[in-house]
Amino acid sequence: MNQGKRVGIIGAGNVGATVAYSLAMLGSCHEIILRDNKIDVAKGKALDMSQAAAAVRSHTIVSVAEEMSELTNCDVVVVTAGSPRLPGMSRDDLLMINANITKEVIEGIAKYSPDSIIIMVSNPLDAMTYVALRESGFERSRVIGMAGILDSSRMASFIQEKLGYGAGQIRASVMGGHGDDMVPLPRYSTVAGVPITDILTAHEIDEIVMRTRNGGAEIVGHLKTGSAYYAPARSTTIMVEAILKDTKQIHPCAVFLEGEYGHSDVVSGVPVMLGANGAEKIIEVTLDDTEKEMFKNSCESVRTLIDTLNKKKFFNKGE
Repeated sequence: MNQGKRVGIIGAGNVGATVAYSLAMLGSCHEIILRDNKIDVAKGKALDMSQAAAAVRSHTIVSVAEEMSELTNCDVVVVTAGSPRLPGMSRDDLLMINANITKEVIEGIAKYSPDSIIIMVSNPLDAMTYVALRESGFERSRVIGMAGILDSSRMASFIQEKLGYGAGQIRASVMGGHGDDMVPLPRYSTVAGVPITDILTAHEIDEIVMRTRNGGAEIVGHLKTGSAYYAPARSTTIMVEAILKDTKQIHPCAVFLEGEYGHSDVVSGVPVMLGANGAEKIIEVTLDDTEKEMFKNSCESVRTLIDTLNKKKFFNKGE
């Protein structure tokens, strides 16, 4: 099934390297190609992972692309490259820096792996997915952002912590953008099929929702010098596996909307069916008025970032 499957990973930092390691341990693909500006670091990690793969008798080979031109014929390319937000840096500064990094990376992917499916992990996630779609020229099903699986897993973890039981049986549902305006959906969140609204009070659910929104910041607060990478990497790996194995599983992912949920020309997190062709189908769940309003606000937040890129004539450069 995985014969000849190649996965490119651009950015061999904590998230990218952990995605590569997860895939190598699972034997999900024939080859993983790491690409990073720090070539020696990427080479060291690739050697380490190849030896780990040998230890578990996985068939996966981990190699390094010293140049973008070596990242050829990939089935899936994961993009984690980007600058973290540094002290004194505004959100707009970070937006422009990472938009420029994304633009350069995507040009290489479109040239050397033109049939690939792109999974964006770089922040601000929804805006970078929009940039990747515009710059690649790919159809929208082949440019997908990773956020919803991560946010849902955070919410599930907090539900379990609050209840004290149900681990492994919790299905949490989160839509919308990856940020302060994400839309956790308690009505669609269950423990062994039982809605959490039946087993938790409204106040407890509000606490879980708030903690989910601040899930990333809470981890940064503890780590001090970095951000989360185990859960983001595992969430990304789930998406890669669903595509490589053509599972047709439904996962919340960030995709470009063309009228779904009443929104167009914006990227937001919605349930999609993942298969060999990427986001093969967008699932439209019924939202109540409050949820619709929250989703609208989430889309508006992403639109603000897209408007900033347009005002700075980002998409006209070099065209």
